Amino acid sequence: MREPALVDLRSDTVTRPTASMRRAMAEAEVGDDVYREDPTVNRLEERAAAMFAKQAALFVPSGTMGNTIAVKLHTEPGQEVICEAKAHIVTYELSMLAWFSGCLARTIPTAHGILAWEQIQREIRPVAPFWAPTGLIEIENTHNMAGGTIYPVEAVDEICHQAHALRLKVHMDGARIFNAAAALHVSVARIAAHVDTVMFCLSKGLAAPVGSILVGSRDDMDRARLHRKRLGGGMRQAGVLAAAALVAIGEMTERLVEDHANAGFLAEELANISGISLDPRRVETNIVIFDVSGTGLTAADFSACLKSHGILMSPVSATEIRAVTHCDVTRRDCERALRAIKETARSTTASA
Repeated sequence: MREPALVDLRSDTVTRPTASMRRAMAEAEVGDDVYREDPTVNRLEERAAAMFAKQAALFVPSGTMGNTIAVKLHTEPGQEVICEAKAHIVTYELSMLAWFSGCLARTIPTAHGILAWEQIQREIRPVAPFWAPTGLIEIENTHNMAGGTIYPVEAVDEICHQAHALRLKVHMDGARIFNAAAALHVSVARIAAHVDTVMFCLSKGLAAPVGSILVGSRDDMDRARLHRKRLGGGMRQAGVLAAAALVAIGEMTERLVEDHANAGFLAEELANISGISLDPRRVETNIVIFDVSGTGLTAADFSACLKSHGILMSPVSATEIRAVTHCDVTRRDCERALRAIKETARSTTASA
């Protein structure tokens, strides 16, 4: 079999729609979704709400928009949002916390991206004359920049119960929540049972071409629809995209364990390469972050060398590289990537 020109491990956002998604898109029944008349979008939102055991759902163009809307729903300008220090809403969403919601992030550093209630509790601020009060608690599951780590279900439950006792809401950035569900062998409804809103992405491991979903109460989703319009997310005949999304949530969730197995394989093999550092036991889902400083190269230079071998990976710090497995990457592709990493590490060590 002829190898592809590139093995793309930069992200699961590079996944391409499947043949069944393309057929569904071509045959989709459509209407004007801003008028709530697109039957395919309506089916998608009803299906997503049912999967999460929530009252309603809203189809949005991106995960960033879904998170931005959720923060706006639960906060007032001048409040703080408690989140983990490397949370996506802080690191990769262009300060929408401040720009759209008028809020600050109160970040908490953790070893592996997973917040405990004890840590959150210490940072909660009541209304007072000198500081911004807490408006929302946000958790990310799986945690991207911690390497795809997963919240234990019990930890999510405790955070929600304790927050609600203080009349605080909890939003889950569940961009890869289906990866968490696959790894934990539980439903997404169980994971998100007590959160007030949860956003999940359709265009990552589920391989749909575009879109994310925000789920929550009916009142919240009615208000969220207005914020979506304000942000330019009224997509009109969006049933063409929703059709692919319906296939994604119907056909692609069960196979995520294959991506996890490939990520585990990568991690175990990487740990045996001289100059590469990581703990393969920390790889829980489809994200592998490894340190290349032992090779004498920066992460940017190392990834540039890999690109010359036809392997695409992303530097995520001066010394670390991220590899993300997905449905368009096979075990054979992973083996090819490992050969390139070994060659790059060997050549830099030999020239030192």
